[in-house]
Amino acid sequence: MSISPDTYKKVVAAKVYIDGNFQGPVDLERLSREACLSRYHFHRLFTRIYRLTPHQYLTRKRIEQARLCLAARELTVTEICNRVGFESIGSFSLLFKKEMGAPPTNYRDEAWRKEQQTLEQPRSFIPHCFLEHCGVDPAADTAASDFIRCDAAASGSSSPDVAQKSNSQ
Repeated sequence: MSISPDTYKKVVAAKVYIDGNFQGPVDLERLSREACLSRYHFHRLFTRIYRLTPHQYLTRKRIEQARLCLAARELTVTEICNRVGFESIGSFSLLFKKEMGAPPTNYRDEAWRKEQQTLEQPRSFIPHCFLEHCGVDPAADTAASDFIRCDAAASGSSSPDVAQKSNSQ
C-alpha cells in the first residue's frame, strides 16, 4: 500500500515540527494534530516512513543534540539534559548510554581527549592513503601548509590561492 503525496507531506510536517521543538514537550497527540491524522494512523505512517516510532525519533534527536552540547563542554550535564528536552537526568543518562555506548560524562571526556589529540597529532585522523596521495610523509611532523600544497598540486596549480578558487567553482 503506497502513501499519497499529501499524506506523506503531513507526516514530514510533523517530523519538521519535532526537529524544531524537540527541546520542549512533544507528544503523539500534538504530532498527530500537526499532521491532521489520527494518532494511530500517524504513528503507523511515521514508523513506516522513518523506520522509527515518533518517540524513538524524538529521543534520537535529543541525544544527538546532547552529544553536540557535551562535546562543546560549555554546559553541565544537567543543563544539557534540561536544554534538550529530557525531564530527568536519570532517564537522560540511561538513554544516552544506551544510544551512544557511554554515559554523558564519559562521552564528554572522550570527546575532549579526541579534540586534544587532533590538535596535538592531526595526522592520526587523516587516512594514510590521503597522506600518501598528497606526497606527505605520514611519519613526519609537517604543518597544515603541506596539505594546502597538496590541494594545489591536485588542482594542477602551484599556488594555494588558485587551488582554493578552482575548488570553490
